[in-house]
Amino acid sequence: MPSACAPRVPPSLLAALALLLAGSSILHPAANTQALREVRDSAIVASPAFSDKELLAPPTGSWLKNGGNLFNQNYSPLTRINRETVANVKGVWRARLDGSGTGTKYSGEAQPVVHEGVIYVVTGADDVFAVSVKTGKVLWKHQANLVDTITTVCCGWTSRGVALGDGRVYVGQLDGRLVALDQKSGEPVWSIQAERWQNGYTITAAPLYYKGMIVVGFAGGENGTRGRVKAYDAKNGNLIWTFYTIPGPGEFGHDTWPQDSEAWLHGGATVWQTPAVDPELGLIYFTTGNPGPDFNGRIRAGNNLFATSMVAIDARTGKYRWHFQQVHHDLWDYDGPSPVILFDVMLNGRVRKAAAEANKAGWVYILDRTDGKPLIGIEEKPVPQEPRQRTSATQPIPRGDAFVPQHVDIAPEDYRLVNQGRIFTPFWMEPIVAKPGARGGANWPPSSYDPTTNYFYVCATDGANVFRGGEEDQQITPEGTRYLGSAFGGAPIPASGIFAALDMKTNRLVWQQRWKDSCYSGSVTTAGGLVFVGRNDGRLTALNAATGKRLWEFQTGAGLNAPTSVFEYEGEEYVVAYSAGSLFAGSPRGDSIWLFSLTGTLKEVPPASALVPPTSPAPAAAEH
Repeated sequence: MPSACAPRVPPSLLAALALLLAGSSILHPAANTQALREVRDSAIVASPAFSDKELLAPPTGSWLKNGGNLFNQNYSPLTRINRETVANVKGVWRARLDGSGTGTKYSGEAQPVVHEGVIYVVTGADDVFAVSVKTGKVLWKHQANLVDTITTVCCGWTSRGVALGDGRVYVGQLDGRLVALDQKSGEPVWSIQAERWQNGYTITAAPLYYKGMIVVGFAGGENGTRGRVKAYDAKNGNLIWTFYTIPGPGEFGHDTWPQDSEAWLHGGATVWQTPAVDPELGLIYFTTGNPGPDFNGRIRAGNNLFATSMVAIDARTGKYRWHFQQVHHDLWDYDGPSPVILFDVMLNGRVRKAAAEANKAGWVYILDRTDGKPLIGIEEKPVPQEPRQRTSATQPIPRGDAFVPQHVDIAPEDYRLVNQGRIFTPFWMEPIVAKPGARGGANWPPSSYDPTTNYFYVCATDGANVFRGGEEDQQITPEGTRYLGSAFGGAPIPASGIFAALDMKTNRLVWQQRWKDSCYSGSVTTAGGLVFVGRNDGRLTALNAATGKRLWEFQTGAGLNAPTSVFEYEGEEYVVAYSAGSLFAGSPRGDSIWLFSLTGTLKEVPPASALVPPTSPAPAAAEH
């Protein structure tokens, strides 16, 4: 259904737009004539300042933000596409994005957002496209023109989405810029240097639009940075507040860092995801990355707040409200890159306000979002010690089930198995093998939550790591230089994907399945009893949300490594997917937006390995 704040686009205008665009292919839009510009600008209805009610409700006529709503639930209440009908879903159209982001270094991980018949998506090259739901034509394109000399990007050149609000499209870039584009034309309205990439700060997460503010977290945890979240005025880009994820002198938590050095100034705790919001409580919620250096705890004695933590701050002022540290003095890169999800759940006869996140340690941490206290129970338990690493004596262990294995069954060749390779096994210079690995558990792909069943769906990887690290006299490095204390090392044990459903009333597994490759795409669940999740080989799949049984799949021709969005337009239910591949998933690259519905007629395409490489120009490839 259309937003109550904006009128539906008149059919005559859409017809005129389709007529003007009829002479162009989806791959190459028509020339930007004055007549086309006028019709295009009339057809795109600019989003006003969305109300809390609009942003909190499960999305129907629009998918207004990354995660679907302010609670980041990735849930659709639409039911026309369901367990009985999904077998009839086919493609409506396939749009090509001019080869943007198809080079080796890029990843296509952005969830499309949709408003009033227009889809907005950003590529791994930070190019933003507006695409018509009606025709699949590109209405406008904004090129970021990133320089190839950016050296501080971690984990592939990527962007995970844009934000809509006040008639603008907001995008954070890998060069540290935050840009506001006119929603009708794609022309820049304002652009600011939010942080410098030379200092190690990049933006990979979709910004959050909320009450006239743009809230953005900064990546860069392996670059000697100090994590931060900032809020800007959506109208002009002026800074409103800054929250540092590592407290400074005199602030609560600063005493969890060494007092005789500036380790805290370079201690990581960066933010990789779009925060969740509870308007009633006035709080913003996010999780943080690991402390730096990743694998050398000797240089940073203490618990290292607020690294590897869930944090709640005041939305209006950015002031600290509460935190819960998921891993004390993290040595294993067990950070929380996945978005926080908010929901209400009945526990012991009471409706409780919950916040939950699945992190790389392999657990879902379920907290009371009013005060940060565990809802199901999280117990401090002793763990093995390594004095040279200044290890924490205990770690918080959630009650319930881990969603990935947390020990190694059999020692891999040429490695001695220590402590059965269990989670939280410490190390020094001698390599040890343990699970989960630094990429294992839940990485950045967003989880989804069904409020009707209280099921929480996690996309994860079962992979081991060779952990080694620690230096007696490591020096603190300047911002913008690698700050690891060792190196990442995969174990000679094949990794596999895990997709799991957990009951948030108990934190117990409902079902769990193993995939032959890693799970590296977020999920969306629907009231039709489905979970949509992409696969590295290019398939979009629909699973039975109650059992995990695969009910439908469609080959898109490139790695499906971005969450889908589900919405309704002019009486039809649609699923939109960005098929572009990912560096970390090792999946084939592409530049396609696919739209699906029950009335579609397009059939799936051959897998990427059987396709001729696209002829569209693509940015030069480089490994990072």
